Order: sequence, then structure tokens, then C-alpha cells
Amino acid sequence: MARKAKRNVAIVATGQTDHRSKRPDVNIVEMINEAVRRCMDDANMTLEEIDGIVIGNMEHFEGVFSPEMWTVDGAGSILKHGMKITTGGTSGTTLALAGYYHVASGLFDTVMTIGWEKQSEGETTAGLIFQADPLWERATMSGAIGSFAASATAYMHKYGINEEQAAKVAVKNRKNAFNNPHAHLKMELTVEQVLNSKMLAYPIKMLDMCPTSDGACAMIFASEEKAKKNYQNPAWVIAGVTRHDQPFGSDLEMLVNLRTLRSATEEAYKIAGIKDPLKDLDVAELYEPCTFAELSWYEAAGFCGPGEGGKLIDSGATYMDGELPVNPSGGVLSTNCIGATAMIRVAEAAIQVMGKGGKRQVPKVNRAMATGFGGSWWSDVLILSKTP
Repeated sequence: MARKAKRNVAIVATGQTDHRSKRPDVNIVEMINEAVRRCMDDANMTLEEIDGIVIGNMEHFEGVFSPEMWTVDGAGSILKHGMKITTGGTSGTTLALAGYYHVASGLFDTVMTIGWEKQSEGETTAGLIFQADPLWERATMSGAIGSFAASATAYMHKYGINEEQAAKVAVKNRKNAFNNPHAHLKMELTVEQVLNSKMLAYPIKMLDMCPTSDGACAMIFASEEKAKKNYQNPAWVIAGVTRHDQPFGSDLEMLVNLRTLRSATEEAYKIAGIKDPLKDLDVAELYEPCTFAELSWYEAAGFCGPGEGGKLIDSGATYMDGELPVNPSGGVLSTNCIGATAMIRVAEAAIQVMGKGGKRQVPKVNRAMATGFGGSWWSDVLILSKTP
């Protein structure tokens, strides 16, 4: 949003599946329905009270298209307003923004958003590789890994960031995942184990990278009248911003200059009245597909200066007991069901604001930030608050 909305909107409920590498026990429709049922239970609502459904995933990863048409039984969208969204890795945050705008428009009072992916039934890497330029990039484009390896190397050389600092991100986030009942990878790691894990493409190693997960996430957005009437502690959306480039894949070093995230956070902070994000935010859920990305995106989000992401992780500021806990859920490094991944960032931020985090709850959360990242260097930023 370019300015403050005239109608306040809150997230009042969330629901997630328990994410795994494979869910052979359910089909896609049944998996979606798990998240929907948990969301409805969290909201203490029935589907009849939902005005519209916004659903999405990365369709070409499973190779099955138009999910808004064939998931209606699981999504509960029969005879309801519906919309399907696919924007790469940002699908989940784009869904959240769409849910927000549906309610902020005044046309709907309650809207449910649903993001999902069942990567075990598709071929995600093939989908990523074949978006690369066939002459210049495809031979070296090992999906997301190749892109991050090249830009991580440039990031290290420019700023002196080292592999040990990146490894600390994996140790932190996967330890946090132990407190999240929905997380996929829960691992007690040491920096040495990360450094000694299988090399994928220098400097990216196996434990530097996110997994492939099956899972779904749902959220309910409600108008101010309904949120205040029915819920004690909703999470109010106070800023939502999108930025994206359309570059040739080798033109921008996304870990050195993710200008879309920098621009989006600057706009979001302006809307929310945030002057010093490290002090003014209480928790952040960053979309970090690899360890080096989290370090760089500390910088793009204004948590520290350029090239200081390594120093920030060294200081402990982004740990659970630090000044600004980042990814108490375990982050993308612990769970990556792509169509839901960015929405999980928003859902986890909302959970923190609502005080429903259980063992992963950060004390006294008043403001939380969530980000999404995807193809075309796309960045979404949402800021949630206890007060509208």
C-alpha cells in the first residue's frame, strides 16, 4: 500500500500443516484441508462465515495447473468469491497482501488465504532451471543453488563475510525449529557440521540451503469491526509493500544488492513510523532461502549497515534472546513448502503478535515484520502490530 488504508484489517487466525519432506498419507486437496481446518479452529469460525478465498502455489513445480478449480473441496471455496495467485517464492506474501486488500476494500469482511506446495509430487529443480536463459545460464544454473552460490561468492569477496558466519545462521534457525511443532527440519547443529556438510556449489553447502517440503498454510483476515468484536488480540496489518525487478539473471548480485528488499522495507518503515528497525521491531520473519541470504538481508532490511550482517550474527542480536529475534519459527532453512513459505513468514509474525507462539514465543511482541522473496528479485514486506 502506498499510504495508510482507510479501513483497518487484522489477521485473526492461522493454521498450518505439520510440514514434512513427503506427505504420502494425504493428497493435495486433503493436505490443504488440514491447514484450513486448523485455521478455522483457531478462529472458532465456520466456513459459512468466510466471504472469500484467495489460494495459490507454484503450479509448474507440481505440473498441475488451475488449483483454484480443483481444490475447492479442501479449501472450502464452493460458491464463494475466489482468486488464484502465483508469483514465485513470494506467492505466500502476495496471497497475504491480496487477502488484506480484499478486506481493506470494504467489499469483504472475512477472507481466508491459502498457500501450499507438495514438492514430493513434482520436480521443483527442473522448474527453476528451465526459467534460465538457455544459452548463457542454463548450463550452470542448478536451480536456486547456482544463483545463490554466485552471489554469495561476490558477497564474501566484497565485504569479507565468511562461511563460519553463514553457518551460524543454520545453527540458530534449525535450533529454533525445535520449538515449532510445524517445522520440517529440527536439527542440533554445530558450525563445524555445517562447514563440513556436502558442497553443492561453492560456497553453498548442504546445510546452508533450505529443504524441499510438503505443506500448507492458511490465514483469516477480518475487518476492524469483526476483529474487535470477536478477538482479544488480533494482529493488525499496518504496512504492506511490494517491489520487484525484471533483470537478466546475471545482471544483479541479489545477496550484495537486493535493492527490492531495501526499497520495500524503507517504504514499509515510513508507513509504520519505524525509525530504527533493530530497536522498533520486536521480531522478524525473513524469507532466507540460504544462510548467506539472511546475513545480507539483515543489511537490506536496515538492521545493520552494508557488509555488517556477519558482525550482527556474531553479536547474537538476532538470536531468540537477542535484541531482535529473527526467524524464531526456524525460518525457510527449516521449512520450505514454496507456495506457502512466504505466507508462513506472515503467519508466524502474526502468531508472535497474538502471543500464540508457545515455546517459540518471543516476550512482549508489539510489532513484527515478515518478508517474502521470489523470482525476478521480488520482495514483499508486511508489518504487523498489536494496535491498528
